[in-house]
Amino acid sequence: MNLKLDTVFGASKFQQKVTEAPSSVTIITADEIQKYGYRTLSDVLQSVPGFYVTNDRNYSYIGVDGISRPTDYNTHLLMLIDGHRVNDNIFNGAYVASEAILDPDLIQRVEIIRGPGSSLYGANAFLGVINIITKQGRDLKGAEVSADAGSLQTYRGRTTYGQQYANGSELLLSESFYDSKGNHQLFFPEFNSASTNNGIAQDADGDQFHSTFLSATYRDFSLRAGYVSREKHVPTGSFGTVFDDPRTETTDARAYADLNYHHAIGDAWEVNARGFYDWYKYDGVFIYDYSGTRVPPFTVNHDFARGDWWGFDISASRRVAERHHVTLGTEETFNAKQVQGNYDQTPYVLYLSSHHSSTQASVYLQDEFAIRKNLLLTAGMRYDQYSTFGGTLNPRLGLILSPQENTDIKFLYGQAFRAPDDFELHYSAPLLSFEPSPNLRPETIKTTEVVFERYFWQRASLSASGFYNQIDHLISQATDPTNGFLHFVNLDGVRGKGLEFQFSAKRPSGWEGRLSYTLQESHNPLDGKPLSDSPRHLAKVNLIAPLLPRKLFASFEGQGISRRLTVVDSKVGGSFVANVTLYI
Repeated sequence: MNLKLDTVFGASKFQQKVTEAPSSVTIITADEIQKYGYRTLSDVLQSVPGFYVTNDRNYSYIGVDGISRPTDYNTHLLMLIDGHRVNDNIFNGAYVASEAILDPDLIQRVEIIRGPGSSLYGANAFLGVINIITKQGRDLKGAEVSADAGSLQTYRGRTTYGQQYANGSELLLSESFYDSKGNHQLFFPEFNSASTNNGIAQDADGDQFHSTFLSATYRDFSLRAGYVSREKHVPTGSFGTVFDDPRTETTDARAYADLNYHHAIGDAWEVNARGFYDWYKYDGVFIYDYSGTRVPPFTVNHDFARGDWWGFDISASRRVAERHHVTLGTEETFNAKQVQGNYDQTPYVLYLSSHHSSTQASVYLQDEFAIRKNLLLTAGMRYDQYSTFGGTLNPRLGLILSPQENTDIKFLYGQAFRAPDDFELHYSAPLLSFEPSPNLRPETIKTTEVVFERYFWQRASLSASGFYNQIDHLISQATDPTNGFLHFVNLDGVRGKGLEFQFSAKRPSGWEGRLSYTLQESHNPLDGKPLSDSPRHLAKVNLIAPLLPRKLFASFEGQGISRRLTVVDSKVGGSFVANVTLYI
C-alpha cells in the first residue's frame, strides 16, 4: 500500500517518519491554518487533540494532560521556532495569542510532540515540545499583501516579500499589525455594585500589536530574526486594581536573532551549529485605590521585567553501521540580564528591584537502534547544569514495534524537569501581598505511554494512546499561613493518567477531517482531589469540504470540554464551541 506519511524533525533533531519518532506527534500544516481560519497560534493549539486553552483577557494559557496551573505562562511546554527556543528567561513563558512573536500566516507547519522531551531539549520540554517551521522565500515568489477588518473595530494587515534567487539564496521579510478596540462593554457579576459601574467595564479591552520577521538563507547558513510588541488593556480588575479604569494595561515586547549552520558531510555526519541572542521586555501599568473610597486620583503602579540572553547549540548526527542513528550535542545559555521591578509613580515608592544573572550548560546523546526490520529502539539522555540549583539527568526510552505493515505500537518512557523561573524565585510585591520563594526546587515528571497507530487508505490513520504521569515538586501558587502573602511552593506530588483516541483522513478530492476524544485525570495523591483547570473530557471534530474543487472550501470545527474546578473550588460548567469558515 502506497502511504504518504508525515515527517517530523523536532522529535529527534533529525528528519524522520512520524511512525519512527519516539513520541506521539501531531502535524498542523499551513493549508489547515488557512482553511480553518486560525488567527493565532492559540487557535492552532486549541484544535490539537488533548490540548485546551483558557484566556483571562490578557494572555492565553495552554493545558495538556490535565495540567494548566494558575500564573503558569505555558512554562510546561517548550516552544521552538525553526528549532530556536522562544520561552523567555523571566517567566519561562511561551506566548501563543496576540502576544506571540510569529504571524500564523508565516507558518509552514507546526510539529506538536507530546511527552517529556528534556533528554534532547532540557527545561520546559515537560509535557511536550511545539516546533514551528516557518515559510521560506521560495514559498512566496514575490510580494504578498493581506488586510482584513472585523467587528469590535478590529483591523489586521500584513506585507510580506519572499523570493528564491538564481544562486540558491532565499529571503523572506514580513511586517504585520493588528488593532482592536475590543468589547465596548463587558459585564462582570463579581463587581456588580453602584460603586463599580454596576459590573460594567467600558472601553477597557483594547488589543494591538506589530511584528516583524526576517528569514534569509545562503548555502548552509540561515539567519532568522523576529520582533513583536503587544499592548493589551485589561478589563477584569486583576490583581486588585480599580475596576473599569482603562489605564490598566500590559505591554510585552520580544525579539531574537538566530544564525544557524547546517551541513551534511557526504552520507556520514549531519552537523547543526546555532548561535543566538534573545531579548524580552514587559511593562505593566496597574491602577490602585489605596484609600478604598473609589474617589480619584488613584495611584499608578508600574510593574516591569527585562531580560536578555545569548548562547549556542551544536549538534551532530550520523548513521553508524547501518542500524544506528546517533545524535549528540551541547547547549550553553548565558542569562546576562534577569531584572524585575515594581514601584508607585506618584508619590514614588519602590517595592521591588531584583537583578540577577545565571548560566545553563548541557550535553546530550541519543541512539536510534534498528534491532530488527520491525523493531526500533531509541535511547537518549541529557545532563543539564544550572548555576542556580545544580545538575539534573533526564533519560528517554522508546521501543517501536511494527507487528504488520502500516501498524505501529510505541512503548515510551521519559523523564523531564522544569527549573523554577526568575519570577517564581524572586518576585516580591508587598502591595500585592506577594513574597519571594527562593527555596523552590525543580519540577520533575516521569511519563509512561503506549501508542497504537494504524495507517490505511492513502492518507488515513487511527490511533489510540494511554499515558501515566508521575509529577513531583509541581510548582503552584499558595498562601503563606504566617502572613497571608502569596508565594510559590512545591506540591508533594501529582498523578495523572489518560486515554486518547483519534481518527484522521485526507482524500485527494480535498475532503479531510479529524475526530478525537480524550479522557484524562490529574490529581493530588494525598487527598485524591482533582487539580484546578483540569477537565476530564475533551472531544473535537474537524472537517474540510471542497465546495468548488481547489477554489472554495468550507471548514467546520467543534470543540467540547467538560466542567472544571477553579482555584477556589467552585466549578465551571462544560462547553461546546463551533466554528465555520469559508475559504477561497
